[in-house]
Amino acid sequence: MDANAMTFWTPTRDAALRRLEQFVPRAGRSYAKLRNYDRGPGRHDDVSTLSPWIRHRLILEEEVIAAVLRRHSFSAADKFIQEVFWRTYWKGWLERRPSVWHDYRAQVRALVDRLDRDAGLRHRWEEATDGRTGIECFDAWSRELIETGYLHNHARMWFASIWLFTLELPWELGADFFLRHLLDGDPASNTLSWRWVAGLQTRGKTYLARPDNIAKYTDDRFRAVTGLATNAVPLEGPPAPQAISVPVATAWDRTVPTGLLVTEDDLHPISLFDGGLPFRSAAFMRSTDKRSPLDVGPLVRGFVEGAMADTRDRLGSANFIVGEPTDAVASVVEWARGEGVRQIVTAYTPVGPTAEAVGDLRTALAEHSIALIPVLRDFDLAAWQHATRGFFQFREKIPAVLARLGTATAVAD
Repeated sequence: MDANAMTFWTPTRDAALRRLEQFVPRAGRSYAKLRNYDRGPGRHDDVSTLSPWIRHRLILEEEVIAAVLRRHSFSAADKFIQEVFWRTYWKGWLERRPSVWHDYRAQVRALVDRLDRDAGLRHRWEEATDGRTGIECFDAWSRELIETGYLHNHARMWFASIWLFTLELPWELGADFFLRHLLDGDPASNTLSWRWVAGLQTRGKTYLARPDNIAKYTDDRFRAVTGLATNAVPLEGPPAPQAISVPVATAWDRTVPTGLLVTEDDLHPISLFDGGLPFRSAAFMRSTDKRSPLDVGPLVRGFVEGAMADTRDRLGSANFIVGEPTDAVASVVEWARGEGVRQIVTAYTPVGPTAEAVGDLRTALAEHSIALIPVLRDFDLAAWQHATRGFFQFREKIPAVLARLGTATAVAD
């Protein structure tokens, strides 16, 4: 990883807990007032910047919310809590409509093939991803993304809007660019946010980047932006499919020789099991390079590798054998057979590249009569059932979800 990115987003659970402690005092009304300001690389102090750790579950959503509610009232921290739940909402929405992800993946593959045939598209795409469009703010954000692995959420919206409505590039290639370089690149949040800007997610509702808005919320760093589209016509696309049922919890037999599979989507497996870890050994499987048919950025790969190493160290203290990370299904199958396990337990993997890799592994294990059993977190089960319509309907259920989970009672400001 880049030295500066590595210093800030050290890929360990301890680093996530330290950052959470630093941010908690600012998670109340200060966050609500200042969260939309993008002050530039290394100056994102008005937002939590916890998302890379949360995305890989080095730290859990409920831990973050509980810590905030121990310091702030629910009303004071409402905006921050909503932002935590936006990620959960997007995950639940996509989990119940997986065809949207599959359609996006197919379109990315088709567009990557088209880049080899369409010189004009390739030239415009390279200018955008290299930060050479001549649009000062856009080019700065493109470089910041590649050099740090992060963009402020407001900048992500501006960037996507300019990509779509000014540069007139396919939204799927923009979403793919983000997914390849964001340390917090999440299949659901990333795909559906791009669809929202394009007018595909909330039908007909687009987001238009405006020079005055950019100037205000970048503290006039970009106060003379010209040449932006003045209209954002919604893209055409099929309506969202009907929601399917939420996943259900699967029981597993603790008397059967069992192994643990750890994926990059959930790197806090100790919190999944009450009363210790009843496993012979653990295997790690990466899926980082499956995020795109193009090269995934070195910062993303470095963060995942470091986060997995940290998880291996933490699991090693639990006194059972921990294997080296691999991205090969065959290696995990070989490990399972060598350990003599009859079933493998793993944290449930939501729709995305990791779920696809886990699906391939499940098929390979079945040939050897080894079951692969996903374990759902209570947080996901409680929240995903409400991801049936838009976020504002979902938002009304947040207090009930927190109450069901027994999240810490808020204190007065």
